[in-house]
This record gives sequence, structure tokens and C-alpha cells, in this order.
Amino acid sequence: MTIKCAIYTRKSTEHGLEQEFNSLQNQEESCTAYIASQSFNGWQYYKTYSDAAISGGTMERPALKQMLDDIAHGLVNTVVVYKVDRLSRSILDFHNMMKYFEKYGANFVSITQSFDTSTSMGKLTLNMLLSFAQFEREVSSERVRDKIRASKAKGLWMGGAPRLGYDLINKKLVVNPTEAEQVRHLFEKYLELQSVNDLTEYAKQNGIYGKRWETAKRQIRGGNPISKMSMHRILRDKVYIGQIENKKEGTFAKGEHEPIISTELFNRVQVALANNANNKSASTRAPNILTGKLFNHNGVKFINQRTSGKGKKTVYYYATKGFYLTATRVDEIVIKTITDFLNSNMSNLPINLVTILKRIDITNMNFAGKRSLIQSLIEKVVYSQEQLIYTLTTDITKLQPFITENYVNQNTEPMGYIIGDNSITITEKVFLRKYVNPTYDRGKNGVLNITDNNNLILKAFATAWKYRELYERDGDIHRIFRNEHTSPRQFYRHLDIAYMNPDKINQILSGKLKTNVNDLFQIAKEASI
Repeated sequence: MTIKCAIYTRKSTEHGLEQEFNSLQNQEESCTAYIASQSFNGWQYYKTYSDAAISGGTMERPALKQMLDDIAHGLVNTVVVYKVDRLSRSILDFHNMMKYFEKYGANFVSITQSFDTSTSMGKLTLNMLLSFAQFEREVSSERVRDKIRASKAKGLWMGGAPRLGYDLINKKLVVNPTEAEQVRHLFEKYLELQSVNDLTEYAKQNGIYGKRWETAKRQIRGGNPISKMSMHRILRDKVYIGQIENKKEGTFAKGEHEPIISTELFNRVQVALANNANNKSASTRAPNILTGKLFNHNGVKFINQRTSGKGKKTVYYYATKGFYLTATRVDEIVIKTITDFLNSNMSNLPINLVTILKRIDITNMNFAGKRSLIQSLIEKVVYSQEQLIYTLTTDITKLQPFITENYVNQNTEPMGYIIGDNSITITEKVFLRKYVNPTYDRGKNGVLNITDNNNLILKAFATAWKYRELYERDGDIHRIFRNEHTSPRQFYRHLDIAYMNPDKINQILSGKLKTNVNDLFQIAKEASI
């Protein structure tokens, strides 16, 4: 009976492959001689499968895959290797291959390690040898990692793509004067623009590109326009202040190379990145009305934040963790407030300012025009204790570009505001809403002004009295649930309003008791009769 034998050889690295007689050839000759010595048993050489410069810790080896495929097709009966670890250095991979060999009736032979896999002792010996092979591989990996860790602790450059601003000479980072000046310019320009997106566009328009270098194999890499992600990495890279990072341990050490920028400039950029609205993502740069103008009571600026879900995008103003203001609703309120101001009685304002303000036609402006006007008119808005406190400018030079020819606003509606030396202050009560009742206030989420809030309170009372009438007349609550498309919880919450103490109802509807829709249900629950 003829036994078709395949030889498998492998070498982990490229080192030595250029030699006239290398390791792969040595393995093959030794295995060929062994097969010839077994010719009396019907052994016959079939083919050599060889993987060069590939680790034994992976199964992603072209020659190995081809050999396994040939075994499955019955072309190979026995696999011959020089040592066990040539086939695999992983116990799990080797175990799976042995099961694969057994499935297709193939045998395995290591010519330098005598064992018989048909016996229990042979299998034990094989597993022990493989365990030592895997142990050797892991120890080697640990040695390499320890060397890299120790080298980085001494500030040595341990490879990788060179950074913009440096050249790699004799395995060391050397400052490239032209590129270093570009890096310094990018850091300084960011503090001016306060936007990674704008800085990325600026770099593209001014011919500042990513690092271009040549690999050890003489291949050209890089030299492309800097992407937004790459720009983020540049602005956060401590290599530019002379430090080397050990990413695995999260530590930094003083490098051998010279710094390009000062630590003070680097730290200023880090603070700006942390505080700026544009450090989140391009989606945060929505053209909201109050972008850059809205602050909380502690002076923290609200930034733009966008979320996506169920095919819908929602934009927020965000200042502190867990606190958001829905941008669409805030913008609607701001536009209405400024429109009311322009329609107001301005008899107490300086005549030259009134002349300008009354010639601004905000009603017929598009959203971009309204945003531009409000950005010029409003110096800042502070959200504090459910109030929006507007500070408006009195500088007419900022408002003149918005004058509409042949237009004069004749409205003189009453409106309260405080006139200062160089500003006008408007205080507006608003209400925050966490929950929405789809029965009658769909779309009124987030922030409400007084008018919206009062309208929702009236709708809540109207719905409550309707449910009370249906309940007292019919009594079949399940039919009411179906017909009114409401839930038991919403139904009973409104009944609490309908059966609320009459004095409390009069206080709310007369405006003596100020509340919002969210709190109304709680008041009703506590004051029901």
C-alpha cells in the first residue's frame, strides 16, 4: 500500500531566508531523507508545503491551508515535519488539526521527536511538546514587550510611522524644520479657530499635508491631506512636547528627541479641545441660533450636541453631564422673544437705536438670516432657574447690516426689559419638560415658554373634564381606554385633575399658582377630593 507523504516546513521570520541554504531547505531535506528511509513501509514523497515568515501562532498560512485542503481530498496520507512546533505553536490549533487529520485518515510524524499518536502515552508526549512550544512563543513575546517597555521608559523611539515635524534617522526622531513650523502653526491656529473641522479645512487650503516618508522596503507612504481624525491625533500627541507614550501602561517618559512646541501651548490646546463644541464630532456643528451665546448660571457655555435614533436626529444645547436643552424648542422661543422685542414699544430707548431696530424685518427673514441677526443682537443668554436672561447689544454698527429698505415696524406692543448703559436685559420664564402626553401635546417637548405652558395646562384641564364626563356617564373604563386611545395611567392621572380641590383649580387657572404641566399632575394627586 502506497502512503503519500507531504512535508510541511515553516519559518517565523524573514531573517536568513536570503542565505544559499536556509532553514526551510534544511527542514525539507531532513524530512525527504526520513521518507526515503521508510520506503519499505510504502512511504512515497508527494509534495512540500512551505510557509515563510509566518508565525506558528496563527492558522492564516497559505501553504498550511492548501495542505489541509489536499488532505480532505485524499491526496495526502501522512504529514511529515521536522519538529512539532513547525506545524503549530498553539495547543488549541494543534488539537483541532489532529481532529481534522483523524477525520480524513491522515497521520502526523515529527522526525526529531519520536512518538506514536496511536497510543495514550504518545498523545501525552505530543501535548507536552506542544505545551513547551507555546510556552517558548509566549516567553519570547514577553521578552519583546519588556524590551519595548524598558526602551520607552528611557524615552527611546520604538518604531511606527514618523510624526509630521520629524524625520526618522538612525531609528531616532530628528526635527524637520519646515514641518515643525507647520505643526506649531496648526496648534496656534486651532486656538484661533476653535474648531478641528475648520483647522482641517485650513490645512488643506494652505498646503499642509500629512507626513510623507519612505519605508524600509523603499515604499512611499503618507503625504495625503490631513483628515479630521488625524488632526485630532496631532493636537493631542505628546511627542510634540518631547514625550514618548507607553500606550499599554498609559504612561509617558521624556524622549530623546527635541520638542517642537511648548508645554504651555500644548496645554492650552488641550483645554480648548475639552471645552469647545467642535471637539465632539462634525455632527455637533449644527447652525443653532444660540451657538456660542448660551451659558448656564455658573458661566459654563452650552455646546451643540446631536443624537440619532429611529431615523430621527435631535439637536441639543449641552452644558453639564445629564442636562440638555432641546435646541429646536429653545431656538423657537428665542426667535419669538426677539420678534416680540422688535415689535415692542421702544420709547425708552435712544432714538438712534430705535431707528435701526424698527427697520429690521425679522418676520420675512429665512432661518439663516434670523440666526445671523440674533447672533449680532444678542451678546449672551443665561439659563438659570427656568429663566432665559437675554443681554442685547446697543451697538448700532452691529445692527445696520440687517436694515430693510423702505420698511418700518409700526408695532408698539408692551414688553418689559431693563435698559443699561450699553445693553438691554430681557428675562423670560421657561419650563423644562421631561415627559410628553401624546394625547394633546405631541411635539411640545424640551423647553416651553409661558404661552405654550399655559396652553398645555388648559388642554390638560379640558382633557381631564372630558374623561370625568365619560367616566360618570358610561362607567366602562375599558371602553373609554379603547375609544380615547389612552392608557389607564394617563386616564387616572387626568381624573386626579378633574377631581382636584376647586380652590386649587382656581389658583392655577387664575395664574396665582404658577406651575408647569409636569408638576400639575403631582399637585392634582395631592389635592384631589
